[in-house]
Amino acid sequence: MSSYELESRLRELRQLQSLIEEAQAEAEAIKDTIKAHMGDAQELRAGEYKVTWKPVTSSRLDSKALKAAAPELVERFTKTVTSRRFCVA
Repeated sequence: MSSYELESRLRELRQLQSLIEEAQAEAEAIKDTIKAHMGDAQELRAGEYKVTWKPVTSSRLDSKALKAAAPELVERFTKTVTSRRFCVA
């Protein structure tokens, strides 16, 4: 791929990423409007659509507390991984 072609593809990538970000922001704004309309309701029906917005409880490891309480245990079970990050600046 020539330098010109690469630059063109990168420009196209940046434009597409921008469109995706705009669409995601618009989708989030629509979701927020629907959530505001729902208030405390957990389910809503509108024509053919059924919307649910229910509380979900999950358990997560508090890594900061674990590091403070048992740093040797954290070190023993910590795994280092290497990956590559793609970034266009």
